[in-house]
Amino acid sequence: MGGAERNARKRKQQQTAARSVAQARGVAGGDKKKVVAITVAVVVLAALVIGGVIWTTSSKDSTAGRVIQPQASTAVAPGVVQKRDGAVVVVGKPEATKTIDIYADFLCPICKQFEEKFKDQIQEQVNNGVLQVRYHMLPMLNQRSDPPGYSMDSANASLAAADAGKFLAFHDALFKDQPQEGGRGFDKGQLIKLGQDVGITDPAFATAVNTGVYEQQIQDAYKKTSTDPSLQQDFGNGPGFGTPTVASNGQVVKLEDGWVQKVVA
Repeated sequence: MGGAERNARKRKQQQTAARSVAQARGVAGGDKKKVVAITVAVVVLAALVIGGVIWTTSSKDSTAGRVIQPQASTAVAPGVVQKRDGAVVVVGKPEATKTIDIYADFLCPICKQFEEKFKDQIQEQVNNGVLQVRYHMLPMLNQRSDPPGYSMDSANASLAAADAGKFLAFHDALFKDQPQEGGRGFDKGQLIKLGQDVGITDPAFATAVNTGVYEQQIQDAYKKTSTDPSLQQDFGNGPGFGTPTVASNGQVVKLEDGWVQKVVA
């Protein structure tokens, strides 16, 4: 259930409780059974409202204090470079003859499914020196965490991790331990701790995360990407941009079984 739906439900419960209280005040003193019934109803409704508040707070704070666990990523072969190019992270060997662009958001649940299904196939081709991948981590769902901002914070931190040559390990851990959309994302302190856990020792990483050094670049890239005609797809209500999107040779790739092999063929 979304935050807006929960808030609406809570308001409705509070309004119903208030009406019950008003009714109770207007009951004649001799009708004790009716007073008792209304009192019980008010108590039950109050408990529901309080329970809803507790549930919402618990859901929102579900990532508070958690440590993001580094994951056993697919092994990266010698010669595979992980480097930042503006707001894009390039992963692959210099001699790779094929290139794909992956557009994703760390809060996007479909992006997580994409990673689970295709990550190993992509990395195999990267390790073989055939494929180079350009990762575009976007803040498309930046308003869908509570508080807002997780998509941008995580994208910025991933670029900082790329500066330290640890993008893939950082990227894989965030998708593996993905926060729930609509809930609380990992804060900057947790992102910094993850960087340290995957082997980043340069203090510049923490500075980059805390200051949001790449945020403007990411935002500018997102604006350009989301309006790029070559990346528009029909999602049933007209053309638009969504994540995950994969492009090759300037065209959107249909993410069906075997697409990785078709791209590198």
